[in-house]
Amino acid sequence: MVASDYSTTVLGDHLATELAREAPGVRLRFQLQTHGDVDQAPESLRHVDGMVLPHGFLQDQPAVELHTDSWVLVVSADNDAVGKTITMEQLAEMPWVVTHHAPTAFTPAVRQLSMIGVEPDVHVVTESFLPVPFLVAGTPRVALLQRQLATRLAGAAGVRTLDCPWDVVPLKEAFWWHPAHRADPAHGWLRRMMTRAAARLEESD
Repeated sequence: MVASDYSTTVLGDHLATELAREAPGVRLRFQLQTHGDVDQAPESLRHVDGMVLPHGFLQDQPAVELHTDSWVLVVSADNDAVGKTITMEQLAEMPWVVTHHAPTAFTPAVRQLSMIGVEPDVHVVTESFLPVPFLVAGTPRVALLQRQLATRLAGAAGVRTLDCPWDVVPLKEAFWWHPAHRADPAHGWLRRMMTRAAARLEESD
């Protein structure tokens, strides 16, 4: 299946556990998501079992709901210029690390920030989520990251998390698949395993 490094990190172990329990002979393969996978859907969905992607990118494709995550701000643990909270004014002045900074590839929470009048001063762009806290550590930079991923990486990267000072839209992940798989019993089983893995993730949160 196609997934971002975020989805593979937070959901992958739960899915692998479910599959190993139910069908130990099944091999699970994650293919790193690209802009083309999203831009060229549904054609790209013809060649894989499915894609893990938040709502807001694909239309008119079947999907099953997975889990919800929130967004947090990440700053360096030694950034004394930022206290326990952060203001919109500070966010407008700080250098940013952002992911997928393109017209059709973007982080929804960053797009929302621009829509309410704060245009991030982008200094670093990365095409994946895992490097983000390491690109923030030891610098005055700030970034948005999914809370479940930020929690896992904060200690290792040397960053700390802060609540967003605006009403940020949550991340709602889903498993998208091509309609050709609708009547396939094996694919129906996979979809059930996906929802069970997502339930395990929410229980462990």
